[in-house]
Amino acid sequence: MANTKAAGAMVLACVALFLAAHPASAQGRIVCWKDNAGKVIGCGDTVPPEYQQNAAKELDKRGLTRKTVDSTEEVARQRAQAEEAAKAKAESDRRMAEQRRQDSALLATYANEQEIDGKRDRDLQVVDMQLDQLRLALKNASDRQKDTQTRLDAAHKSKKGAPEALKDEVQRADSEAKRLNQAIATKEQEKADIRARYADYRKRYAELKSGAQAATAAKK
Repeated sequence: MANTKAAGAMVLACVALFLAAHPASAQGRIVCWKDNAGKVIGCGDTVPPEYQQNAAKELDKRGLTRKTVDSTEEVARQRAQAEEAAKAKAESDRRMAEQRRQDSALLATYANEQEIDGKRDRDLQVVDMQLDQLRLALKNASDRQKDTQTRLDAAHKSKKGAPEALKDEVQRADSEAKRLNQAIATKEQEKADIRARYADYRKRYAELKSGAQAATAAKK
């Protein structure tokens, strides 16, 4: 409060000094300019060039503010803030529109929650079949891996040593086993994602149906 009163007194003092020195400006424009900290440091009929980028305010002869001008820095900050707010609103609108589209598709695709469960189970069954194929391929790859490793160990013990072709075969078998293990892990994650996705569908479907029923009841 004390700082506000002091600032006001400073403005009035600047205005009084200016009017005393320039009585012909008593009916004209009086502008007070600020430093970078926002403190009024002078008044006159024009803002000095070195302060034209700073905030200023136009006063009448009684020291009452008639117009304020933000600093260039403040204008830039406000513009950036407005642009950020506009982007956030546009993104929010986009998400809401996408949610409405998904909700419409959900209600149009399923007649009840049991149909959602059925579609989930069918999708899981497809992945399970793929997993069975991958596990069989992994078993075969593991058998080849063991066989080639056994032959490589035997070759190392022999006087002839291990041929390069056998070493390459072992490396290929190892790489294939790693690839299949990774593919199986990916499919297991896919199953978890399917369960989570359909759980979300089921929950949202129940919410939409409950809301529609409440709206219908409210109209009666």
